[in-house]
Amino acid sequence: MNGQVIGISGATIRADLADVRVGDRVFVGEARLTGEVVRLDQKGATIQVFEETKGLGIGEPVASAGGPLVVTLGPGLLGGVYDGLQRPLQQLRKQGGDFVQSGQDSFPMDRLARWTFTAVRQPGDQIRTGEPLGWVMEGHVRHQILSAADGTLREICRGGELGMDDPLAVLADGRTLRLWHAWPVRQPRPRLTRQAPTVPLITGQRCLDFLFPLIKGGVAIVPGGFGTGKTVLEQSIAKFADVDIVVYVGCGERGNEMASLLDEFGELQDLKSGRPLAERTIIVANTSNMPVAARESSIFTAVTMAEYYRDMGLDVLLLADSLSRWAEALREISSALEEMPGEDGFPTYLGSRLANFIERAGVIETLGSGQGSLTMILAVSPPGADFTEPVTQSCLRIAGTLWMLDTHLAHRRHFPAVDWTQSYSLYCSHAASHFTDLHTGWEDVQGRCRDLLQREETLREVAEVVGMEGLQDRDRLLMEMAERIRLEFLCQNSFTEDAFSTPQDTVSRITALVDEYDRALSNLDKGVTLEEALRGAADATV
Repeated sequence: MNGQVIGISGATIRADLADVRVGDRVFVGEARLTGEVVRLDQKGATIQVFEETKGLGIGEPVASAGGPLVVTLGPGLLGGVYDGLQRPLQQLRKQGGDFVQSGQDSFPMDRLARWTFTAVRQPGDQIRTGEPLGWVMEGHVRHQILSAADGTLREICRGGELGMDDPLAVLADGRTLRLWHAWPVRQPRPRLTRQAPTVPLITGQRCLDFLFPLIKGGVAIVPGGFGTGKTVLEQSIAKFADVDIVVYVGCGERGNEMASLLDEFGELQDLKSGRPLAERTIIVANTSNMPVAARESSIFTAVTMAEYYRDMGLDVLLLADSLSRWAEALREISSALEEMPGEDGFPTYLGSRLANFIERAGVIETLGSGQGSLTMILAVSPPGADFTEPVTQSCLRIAGTLWMLDTHLAHRRHFPAVDWTQSYSLYCSHAASHFTDLHTGWEDVQGRCRDLLQREETLREVAEVVGMEGLQDRDRLLMEMAERIRLEFLCQNSFTEDAFSTPQDTVSRITALVDEYDRALSNLDKGVTLEEALRGAADATV
């Protein structure tokens, strides 16, 4: 169905378009800019354009794509860099330079690639959407080719090399299946059942894995003010996390940070497979110089690709930096539609829209009788480090883990600047059963560490009044050991070999520090001075 532009207000346009639905994709103007229908009334459709509308004029054509905004799924996504509309930036750069031209569209994978297919189905089988037809090897990943439709198989390729557009299978009603298929970005992918998450996700960050563990299939939010290290922390986790696939979406991030990420990932190796880290990573780069409206679609583009690999029975990690800029895009779209604003100008449906996105995380039983997980780590950038603002509070109602970054710790060069007094994890009890296999006293040592840090926080206020000399030796010992825990255990330099710590190394480090504190405390009880107690405890450790 075709129409024409009848009104323009920034990225929001009006068109006399009929027979379309809210959420349908449309092409606007002679340049065929991608847009999405966001409202319908008797006079026509309101469309949010995801690209720069400079030069667009009244009367230019508007054409419906006949369906919603979709993402293309198939082998060849790994290692790719895409924008919020899944346009392959690496391919487009080779074709037209450093900037993506408005209205430019391209198939996200290499159409000339050939894939060796092995079938697991045969003619006559009943197939459902999401069930595997066979598999190909995508780097070190066994990539299952999932059906895009329900029906009975009339024909299927038994094996051999296939191109992206070669027929893979034919259903009884004549529909043809290929190696790739399209999926609506706002529609969750099918699954059999949702399961309770129980397995911890190892990030390699001692502070997180030990004090505030995250579970595969869980959700963690990372709020922090400017300069607290959100981006570096997420990139460190992306490098070392114990998962099969990483999807990193830079939602409104600065271009230099994304460029740095691409350079590093191209050089590093995956600790698990020994292959280049980029081979297990998909990057959605929606930088701050791109149209604001595209940020809203970039989050859903990334989570749909993440769900696709989860459906193969893989553990997938989605990292978003930052969710605040996505919410700002929602606010701008809502303002353009003249909707009633809520708190701080955000739309009143911010919480529900956020919940619809976050609930796509979890552990599921796939239609292929496997188990896959999608874990989310979402950075939040509250203005002025105000954690009472709507985006942070909406995330707190949904997420199971909070890693709050503290500006004061960052100014003291303490990284990761995780505030151990405000952060929490609702997954501690689930993770403990797995970590106790490494160290039978894991929970006891964890409790001792928390207790030392909490008591030190209380004593710090007293010391600021009376001075360290005014404290008793037992209290001075506690503050001395808490300081060592912060410097030798909680701090990690992301640019050295200490950037990753195994669970075994983590528990051995903190156990040694707690044992040294106990020995020093025992020495104090024997009547020796504080210095002698510390020296004796250190000698016993050596």
